[in-house]
Amino acid sequence: MAVETIASTVSASTDFGPAVALSCRECAERFPLGPIFACEVCFGPLEVAYEFPSGDPEGLRKRIEAGPHSIWRYAPLLPVPADVASKPNLDPGFTKLVKADRLARELGVTGALHVKDDSGNPTHSFKDRVVAIAVEAARNFGLTTLSCSSTGNLAGAVGAAAVRAGFRSCVFIPHDLEAGKVVMAAVYGGELVGIEGTYDDVNRFCSELIGDPLGEGWGFTNVNLRPYYGEGSKTLAYEICEQLGWRLPDNIVIPVASGSQLTKIDKGLQELVKLGLVEDKQYRIYGAQAEGCSPVSTAFRAGHDVVRPQKPNTIAKSLAIGNPADGPYVLDIARRTGGAVEDVNDEQIVDAIKLLARTEGIFAETAGGVTIGVLKKLIETGQLDPAAETVAINTGDGLKTLDAVAPTTGPTAIIRPTLDSFREAGLA
Repeated sequence: MAVETIASTVSASTDFGPAVALSCRECAERFPLGPIFACEVCFGPLEVAYEFPSGDPEGLRKRIEAGPHSIWRYAPLLPVPADVASKPNLDPGFTKLVKADRLARELGVTGALHVKDDSGNPTHSFKDRVVAIAVEAARNFGLTTLSCSSTGNLAGAVGAAAVRAGFRSCVFIPHDLEAGKVVMAAVYGGELVGIEGTYDDVNRFCSELIGDPLGEGWGFTNVNLRPYYGEGSKTLAYEICEQLGWRLPDNIVIPVASGSQLTKIDKGLQELVKLGLVEDKQYRIYGAQAEGCSPVSTAFRAGHDVVRPQKPNTIAKSLAIGNPADGPYVLDIARRTGGAVEDVNDEQIVDAIKLLARTEGIFAETAGGVTIGVLKKLIETGQLDPAAETVAINTGDGLKTLDAVAPTTGPTAIIRPTLDSFREAGLA
């Protein structure tokens, strides 16, 4: 179906900015913009296709720089209306890019090392980015309920965004998530439903609910709204390059759960190059997984193109997706860019959380521990050039996963309230 035909089928009341169609990542068949996520021809995943402004990269760059300090500064590159910043939303994004010199010294990195710290988002994880785009799609489609299957962070992001935007919310999680994430998801007042089983069981249930009359009017951010939701991760690529002075880094290390974040960061980098906003050069993308749920890194090491599902068993529950939807695309990107996909065990995850905290004052959740742990492993094994400029992504706040570090973290000493007791403890 031609783009012109597709664009004409979208309701006049909708506004997707530069987005013109949904395109299959496997067969390239195009479909009208709508709440669908799978190709009707080959059942491949759909993603948003655009007609971007062209011919004036300097003008576009200035327009972006004059925009709000949120992801909405990139509205010209997203499937959202131009006036999106004026709508009730949480205004996520434009989080800090921290120059991590002390961490670099600890790891033996001689080039510039940065941590993109997305714990500064409204609900303290990168999920606020993707949910914000999904909310705009839900508005366009006239949906009434926001939902998701979640390992924790997404549930909280959906609950908060729904309240702000005036939607009902009902989200689904595995019944055994970290207590902090359960509380954060529940506090916003929407329905929170625990399901006995893994995240993959939760996701299957949500897919069934979409096809049932019970799910009519529901927008599942990571299912029927997934093509739009995924576009939110591109804003990490946009911000990193803008914060580096409109240039590409040499390396990016990204945690992998479903793999959507990694694939969309790569998409965002490619878009910046095509638009002339950054100069093209070689960059390498590295995926980071927890050893207890590492289907993609296992496939990468074995040289396979197919990702075999695993049953998760790791403290990094936000990454515990045993059958990652974008796993094969992560493999393609890692190989195409000359990167890799690696994993670390639970002990290494905890050590990395503490390392980042004591060197840079950033308390990462377990997914961030996976990223820093894998960065350390990549350097030690010679897979990542320590002289190159590297960005590592921390996706969430350590206060959500206190249980991971609590057993080995506590007071240095407990003393009586006297100076003598302080001296006796050897702390003076």
